[in-house]
Amino acid sequence: MNLEQLGWNEFFEPYYTPEADSERIVGRIACATSQTYLTYTPQGNYWAITTGRMRYLARNSADLPAVGDWVILKPTGGEQQGIIEEVLPRKSKFSRQAAGEIVQEQIIATNIDTIFLVVGLDGDFNLRRIERYLIQVRESGANPVILLNKADLHGDSEHYRVAVESVALDVPILLLSATCNQGLESLHPYLNMGQTVALVGSSGAGKSTLINQLIGRQRQAVREVRQDDSKGRHTTTRRELISLPAGGLLVDTPGMRELQTWRVEGGLSETFAEIEDLATQCRFRNCQHESEPNCAVQEAISEGTLDPKRWRSYKKLQREAKFSNSRQEKTAALVEKEKWKKIHQVMRKRNKL
Repeated sequence: MNLEQLGWNEFFEPYYTPEADSERIVGRIACATSQTYLTYTPQGNYWAITTGRMRYLARNSADLPAVGDWVILKPTGGEQQGIIEEVLPRKSKFSRQAAGEIVQEQIIATNIDTIFLVVGLDGDFNLRRIERYLIQVRESGANPVILLNKADLHGDSEHYRVAVESVALDVPILLLSATCNQGLESLHPYLNMGQTVALVGSSGAGKSTLINQLIGRQRQAVREVRQDDSKGRHTTTRRELISLPAGGLLVDTPGMRELQTWRVEGGLSETFAEIEDLATQCRFRNCQHESEPNCAVQEAISEGTLDPKRWRSYKKLQREAKFSNSRQEKTAALVEKEKWKKIHQVMRKRNKL
C-alpha cells in the first residue's frame, strides 16, 4: 500500500518529508507486542523495535508507539526489520485509565478518523455506558458513530434508536445486524480509501462478527454470548490495524467491560451539552442545582424535559472526572520531574566523553 492508502494526509506532511530522507522510511504501526511492532510501509511490512534512547526517556507506555501511530524507522541488516527512531505527532488518540491502582494512560489507538461504538441490542444495552464511552471518544479527537447491533433480535428496534438519541446529541446512530449482514451499507461512507475507523465496545457486542462481514471472510474468532447476562468472552486479545477491501483501515480492539475516563476536558461538556446549557439559565451564577430558587436544571427535571437518571449520571461522571484529573496532574508532575532527571543524566554522560 502507498502512504495515502495507509492514511497519510496533510496533517502529517509538516512533520516529515519521505522523499528527503534516503536512509529512513515512514510507516504505520499495525500491531504492537511488548517489544516489537509490526509496521506497514510502502516498502513492505517491517518488524521493528524502538531505540534504547526512546525506551529510556519514555515517561510511560503512552510515549512509546501505539497501534495507528506513524513512525520513522531505519531498516537494519535483517530482512524486513528496522529500528523505530521517532513517533510523529498524533492527529487523534483514544485512551483510557489503565486498569489497576497506578495512574497511567493506556492508549487504545491513534490517528483515527471515526470511532464506531458498537452496542448490542441485548443485555449489553446500557445508556449510562454509552455516555461514558462518548466522553472518551470526544476527548480523542475522532468522530463518534454509534452502531446498534443485533437489530434482528427485535421486531421494532426503532425505540432503541430514540432512547440513544436522548443521550447522544448530534451523533450518527445506525441500526444493523452483523450476523444477518443487514444495514452494513450505511457504514461505507466512513470506510473510504485512507480513512481509519476503530471499533470499541463491550465484549459480546458483535465487533468480531462485524469485522468478518466487512473484510468478507472469517478472520476473527467469534464466540456466543452468555444467555443469562448477554456478556461475551474476549475473542480479540490485541489491538490490530486491518486493511479493508473497500480501501479503509480498521482498528479492532479487545472488548472493555470497564472504561475509566482519562483526561476529561471538553468531552463531558459536549456529551451533556443540554445540561451545561440549562446551568447557564439558573438565577444564581454559582447555583449548585439542588434547592436554589429559579434553578433551570431542577425545573427541567420537574417538568420532565430532563431525565433525572441522566442528571445523576452527569453529576457522577463530573465528580469522577474531577478526581481523576487531579490524580493525573499530580502523577504528571512527578513523571515530568523524572523525565528531566533522565535527560540531565544523559547530558552529563555525553559531557564526560
